[in-house]
Amino acid sequence: MPELPEVETIRRQLEPSLVGASVVESWAFPSAKFDDAPAAIGSTVQKVSRRGKYLLIAISDGSTDAELVLHLGMTGRLAVVPLQAHEAEAAHPHLRAWWALDDGRVLTFHDARRFGRIAVVAPGDYASMPTLAALGPEPTDTEFTAESLRSSINAGRRRVETALLSQRPVAGVGNIYADEALWRAGVDPRARRLTKTGAARLRDSIRDVLQEGIDHGGTTLRDYVDADGAAGEHQHSLDCYGRAGEPCRRCGATMSGAVLDGRSTTW
Repeated sequence: MPELPEVETIRRQLEPSLVGASVVESWAFPSAKFDDAPAAIGSTVQKVSRRGKYLLIAISDGSTDAELVLHLGMTGRLAVVPLQAHEAEAAHPHLRAWWALDDGRVLTFHDARRFGRIAVVAPGDYASMPTLAALGPEPTDTEFTAESLRSSINAGRRRVETALLSQRPVAGVGNIYADEALWRAGVDPRARRLTKTGAARLRDSIRDVLQEGIDHGGTTLRDYVDADGAAGEHQHSLDCYGRAGEPCRRCGATMSGAVLDGRSTTW
């Protein structure tokens, strides 16, 4: 599933391409997950932002403001293509939605596994999307402190990595970057509590690994490509994720791996 660095990479590509463009036509695959897409018709894009793993496209029809909310699920792909290219792939089996723009381009959304989501809501009204509504702070927010992280983790009984993946302690962290951050901080993903020192190290490592992922255009292990169709490069810089059975790059010991709470984990 695309995590914060992948979604932020796409956001940075889409914003200069979409701001100022108006939606003149739209289509959605017949599913409750996608059928909000045409609600953006008649609106102009004001801004493209991100919250955790969600893209938030601010739109307005001149009298009413709204947000086009997009979640890529596991295999979602967004691209802005010329009308001719869109017409050539209009029957693609994985096409879930498209928005024709007033300048002859089309924003397309493909999603092979259909775990993505599209919604058009009033700005900030995420009642219909409880996961988005309940997200923890962004990694760069001032309120994301070592103490807030420790307090959130220690308030429950879940393992540290499972708690991180819940999106409550901090938004945007999934399997890849959780493994990397925990390894870098020297925190056992199986632990159920954080010390003050461990929380401080983990807070810093979360910020660092996410920023490095952004700098490398995201991590491509199988499906992820950016809005230009290019793979990320961060997979070449992973120190922990997916390296079970290989020597640790810090101490040389053999890396361990297991499925914890339904998620593959390496340490």
